[in-house]
Amino acid sequence: MWTEEGTQTTEMPEIRIAIIGPRAMMKKMEHCLKGFPSFVSILKEYQTVSEAAELARAANAEADVMLFTGEIPYEFAKSKVQLRIPALFVPLTSSSLYSCLFRLERTHGISSLSVDTLSKTMIETALHELGGPEVELEIYEKTAHPTEKDLLQFHREQHKTGRSLCALTAFNSVAVQLAKDGIPCECIVPTNQDIIVTLERALLSTEWRRKKEAQVVMGLIHVDNFSKLADSQISEHEVQRLQLDIHHMVLNFVEHLDGHLTQLAANEYLFVTTRGIFERETGGYKRIPLAKKLERAYGVHLSIGVGFGYSAGEAGMHARQSLRLARDGGGDNCFIVREDESVIGPLEMTEPKGLDLSLVDAALVKKAEAAGLTSIYLSRLISHTTRFGRIDYYAQELASVLGVTTRSVHRFLLAWMDAGLIDIIGEEKGASRGRPRQKYRMTFLNDKKV
Repeated sequence: MWTEEGTQTTEMPEIRIAIIGPRAMMKKMEHCLKGFPSFVSILKEYQTVSEAAELARAANAEADVMLFTGEIPYEFAKSKVQLRIPALFVPLTSSSLYSCLFRLERTHGISSLSVDTLSKTMIETALHELGGPEVELEIYEKTAHPTEKDLLQFHREQHKTGRSLCALTAFNSVAVQLAKDGIPCECIVPTNQDIIVTLERALLSTEWRRKKEAQVVMGLIHVDNFSKLADSQISEHEVQRLQLDIHHMVLNFVEHLDGHLTQLAANEYLFVTTRGIFERETGGYKRIPLAKKLERAYGVHLSIGVGFGYSAGEAGMHARQSLRLARDGGGDNCFIVREDESVIGPLEMTEPKGLDLSLVDAALVKKAEAAGLTSIYLSRLISHTTRFGRIDYYAQELASVLGVTTRSVHRFLLAWMDAGLIDIIGEEKGASRGRPRQKYRMTFLNDKKV
């Protein structure tokens, strides 16, 4: 890593990890995180499990990886939110059980037990290894995503009917309430070793993801009907002008990919980018809007082949294979051949559906587009503001909303500020040394014309 002064440093890159869990677990998580200097923690506490989904949604834009303190909040969040970054949970293992069972046995001489979160097999194995007497078990199995209220009702019913003398729960809030009711109980919490092992897995998942995002991607763009279009022009100057116009639009597309473009022939281009950027710009390998733009503007049809690979040579070979698939399919197609030679496609050759900008003042749309805020990005911004009521963003958040890199966002922000579309309203000092993060207000989104 190099500093702005040009000196090399061995400092590890920071990885932002969102910790999602109840307040009772945060101190323990922070203690274990001290052994991982490359992690910058973002603590997201909840009072009830139902809040985990919204916290995970925010973590998608703020963090590189998220870690849930338990399986139930993880499963609940996953059922409600599309997790776009690596997500893990700290599992409860047999080692977490021993001290809880020992304390219950010593203080109450347990003969029956109601349990949530853990399986019957795990409890029976732990009891057998402890060498105690047989225990009657009542396991919560009603719903996949129980709330604290569901579990509290379960343990109370088991105790009231005499089927359970003591309770074993994975929720601190449930344990506190059961204790108030006079029901003997213990709360199972992960051991430090369980947390450390999961943090190691989180570290590996982000390193793998970053390596994959940095993977070389090569693409070949072939103008299917260029000869026919050239023959229809009235002069050689018109042919060259058409060629320049096509080149300009292809160049703009590759610029959004932060890539490099080379023209191989009058009707063929090669671009190079990275997998992470390509994935974001294509909406997860779903669409290539460039083709529809060129068709509308000049009647041009494209065949596009994209190749992934562990080397530049392999990516180039797969790009040529996928271009052949696109042309054999009649053209006006895009295919991807991955490193394992599996095929994705055909991709949509249209722009993503978004907000109807005909509902927005035409002068404002024109002003925004003149500042580089294309209709696609304007649509995404307005949709996000309408949904969440926000007009203030950090650059990293804007990158997530627009689906581009942070580097591209900073370039956009300069142009938007020059056009008077946005203002800087504050800044935040980060956890590490470096420049403070600036917060931007999309002042044009406050306009009554939007």
